[in-house]
Amino acid sequence: MPPLQENHTDTLVEIRDLHFSYENNQVLKGINLAIPRGKVVAILGVSGCGKTTLLRHVGGQLRPSRGSVAFDGQLVHELNNADLYAMRRKMGMMFQVSGLFSDLSVFDNIAYPMREHTDLPEEAIHDLVLMKLHAVGLRGAHALRTGELSGGMERRVALARAIALDPMLIMYDEPFAGLDPISLNTIANLIRRLNDALGLTSVVVTYDVSESLKVADYVYFIHDGVVVAEGNAAEMAGSADPFVHQFVHAKPDGPVAFQYPSRPYPEELEIKPAAPW
Repeated sequence: MPPLQENHTDTLVEIRDLHFSYENNQVLKGINLAIPRGKVVAILGVSGCGKTTLLRHVGGQLRPSRGSVAFDGQLVHELNNADLYAMRRKMGMMFQVSGLFSDLSVFDNIAYPMREHTDLPEEAIHDLVLMKLHAVGLRGAHALRTGELSGGMERRVALARAIALDPMLIMYDEPFAGLDPISLNTIANLIRRLNDALGLTSVVVTYDVSESLKVADYVYFIHDGVVVAEGNAAEMAGSADPFVHQFVHAKPDGPVAFQYPSRPYPEELEIKPAAPW
């Protein structure tokens, strides 16, 4: 990958040779990728391959063991706390489990970041909250508590909160997990529509191939801590790359093993349990 450039007009996030370990577990082993401005980029991989860890580096929750993460021309891991918090205001995050405040109404969940990070009067916040909820089709649900929401509605409220402060970048961590087909399709279409209508940049981290290929402009496949394939969504759908083919078509055999590494099965069967006495 070319060196970090002074001109960042086309690239919002640039990750170079990113390494990271949780103690002795090396999760990221040299990730290189770039997120262009105004695009929807999907990062695909099996559970546990480091997708969420990658997002945490972009948001500055984790620091690289080696390599660099740049956002809008700034090296995230070199920022002090004040600059890091200022940078995060340019980002929105839709968490795996939505992360809504259970003791607040839908309206107050969306208003929360506005009240915390701006000096806007309540009248302006009221109008902005309804605008964000209208964008996700839930303006009429503003008075509901989070416990009254279906799974699909909860994700849409989380999406409205993610765009509350009009961020430059939205990161979606497994946005399709656990949704019924109708809700899943609704969320996918919202990601695409909001990205284009609001001029955002979106990163969708998921293992759901079919939906991500529908909405993404560009796709990265991660396996064993590195990028193993990348390309336009249409190209990836028909790729002959062994990993991509296995992942896209859900094949049981291929580079991704079903069994966790272990001794050969026949050897395990030969090991007799110790006598109970």
